[in-house]
Amino acid sequence: MARRARIRRSTAAVLAAAGLLTLGIGAPGAAAAPTPRIDLRVLVVDNGESPVQAITAQLRSTGVPYTTVRLTDPNRPTITAAFLSDTVNGTPRARFQGVVLPNEAPFGTDSAEQTALETYERTYGIPQVDAYTWAHPGVGLDYTSEGGYAGTLDGRQAAVTDAGRAGPFGYLEGALAFEDNSPTVQESYGFVARPRSGYTSYVDVPVPAGTGRGSLVGEYAHDGRRELVVTFAYNQHQRQFRALARGIVEWLTQGVHLGRDRNYFAVHVDDVFAPDARWDTERDCTPGDLDCADGTGEGTQPIRMTAADAQYAAQWQRERGFTLDMVYNAGSGEEWKAENGGTDPLAARLIADRNQYRWINHTYTHPYLGCIQDTTTVPWTCAKNADGTTRWMSRSEITAQIRDNHNWGVRNGLPVDRAELVTGEHSGLRTLPQQPEDNPHLARALADSGVQWVASDNSREPEQRAVGGALTVPRHPMNVYYNVGTAAEMADEYNFIYTSKADGGSGICENNPTSTCLDDPLDPATGYASYIVPQETRIALGHALNNDPRPHYVHQSNLAEERLLYPVLDGVLGEYRALFADNTPVENLSQKAVGTELQRRAEWQQAVADNRVTAYRIGNTVTVSAPNGVEIPVTAPQGTRQQLLLGTSAFGTPYAGRTSAWAAPGLLQSALTLKLQ
Repeated sequence: MARRARIRRSTAAVLAAAGLLTLGIGAPGAAAAPTPRIDLRVLVVDNGESPVQAITAQLRSTGVPYTTVRLTDPNRPTITAAFLSDTVNGTPRARFQGVVLPNEAPFGTDSAEQTALETYERTYGIPQVDAYTWAHPGVGLDYTSEGGYAGTLDGRQAAVTDAGRAGPFGYLEGALAFEDNSPTVQESYGFVARPRSGYTSYVDVPVPAGTGRGSLVGEYAHDGRRELVVTFAYNQHQRQFRALARGIVEWLTQGVHLGRDRNYFAVHVDDVFAPDARWDTERDCTPGDLDCADGTGEGTQPIRMTAADAQYAAQWQRERGFTLDMVYNAGSGEEWKAENGGTDPLAARLIADRNQYRWINHTYTHPYLGCIQDTTTVPWTCAKNADGTTRWMSRSEITAQIRDNHNWGVRNGLPVDRAELVTGEHSGLRTLPQQPEDNPHLARALADSGVQWVASDNSREPEQRAVGGALTVPRHPMNVYYNVGTAAEMADEYNFIYTSKADGGSGICENNPTSTCLDDPLDPATGYASYIVPQETRIALGHALNNDPRPHYVHQSNLAEERLLYPVLDGVLGEYRALFADNTPVENLSQKAVGTELQRRAEWQQAVADNRVTAYRIGNTVTVSAPNGVEIPVTAPQGTRQQLLLGTSAFGTPYAGRTSAWAAPGLLQSALTLKLQ
């Protein structure tokens, strides 16, 4: 049975915010017209270009239902009054709460479709986003020839205005720099212009080679309608759009919508207590690895944290207000201790500081949990039984690896959760091309061990999936390699992977369609700090700004020796905190919490895709119907309260100037009722 959720607020407040106090529905002097129903769905008119697709991606990520009309589709519906609105049980219905257009008039000025759309917006108070247009009086701006600018915006320092911070972009600190990742590629083009009457600038920039400031994003109120005008080009991955995307959706939906959007960043440190092998700058491989000829690893110095490194990690966490997830191999640590005098200052330090971290089981000795590997060939293959079937690690062996590591953690007081697991190299899960299926014993071993959330590699499997009764939690790999302890080693390995054979590299980049080669090899002395750190900072920050809760993973070696990870983490956290206001902190979730978030999203998105969600506002009430058991993501103004059988309670948690939650009815209630203050 479907569940119904209601959101209520002051009628006058809703009507004023939506522009409905002067609807004019009905004849003058007649009885009061019925309050219209506004469906919580967005109309997207798509011309195939990146600005509209960027906003669409934000709607999808947030969880906002939308309908797309593609202008290039010869069979697309015609935009008419009947397409946009109708009547349900005697109540006028607006089928969309907001409209996203490629520009201010994609159907042609004064065309029948454009007229129908403008009449609809005017009648029901529906906002319109012009995804990308040029500066001209038709959108409330002077021409750029009148003291403005048209050209590249790469590296420009824009800012959110006072009106922007008081309005839809109040979650930003103020400064907003445009990306400039390549000196040879134009990354963003725009029009900078002075506002005219009726236009309120939300984001502006000093006029290049001119005087004063000109607008890049603003609201144009005219003719009974409201448009959010954007005059720079962008795609969904660029930082300037990612920073503004939340505010665009909040403006479009007037702050009440289905879905929720937060900024996430978590970092898993794998192989804690274990040593990691070291990159050989002469052989250009890692001794001990299967593909390193003539190199067993014997006699090389592995990379392992020291007690001083652990002390630094704890101090770094306290100073940054950020928690690392320590993904540990206790058995590997015990082996190291036995080989090094029977004591382990690193383990003693980490255990003493155990409550300052989160801890995740990484198996006892980090074996490969998939097929039995035949290493007589490079690359390795799965060993076969006499009958030709694949040889697999057994259920009992997998279970023992999980159990022994968990029990060690419990004995040493680690706050470890039995439900969370990261297997070594994400093994046991399918690994292409050698192992195209999961180890058939893995799911049963996970069930034996009480594991509900098992990590996977996002670069291989970006979507969550079931492994028996457990669900995967995809993790982003960071390009700070497991087998390096110094910046010079890191730059050397990076050069080998990302330079052509002519430049002394592997040439892999020349033959891989998803990769590009470096123009020139990095300087081993400076390449890590000058090139790799900024690039990895940009990538990780992009994930954090994309409503992506998936954790990143690195290795304990990255906290050892020259402690290569910290410049990247400081870059991400520093740039984030400079960009966002205090009301929008980065969320640092546990593996279980990440898995739960992804599970809820998948169920919600499936319900929306199956057209099993109905959501609308009538006056001061919003009603949402969804399949029973599917939690409903809702974003609403701060101060919203949930109506219970007796009294009310605060709804959701505050974030970015709004409040949001995965909603469910209260005890003995079949509907969720929220009151918006």
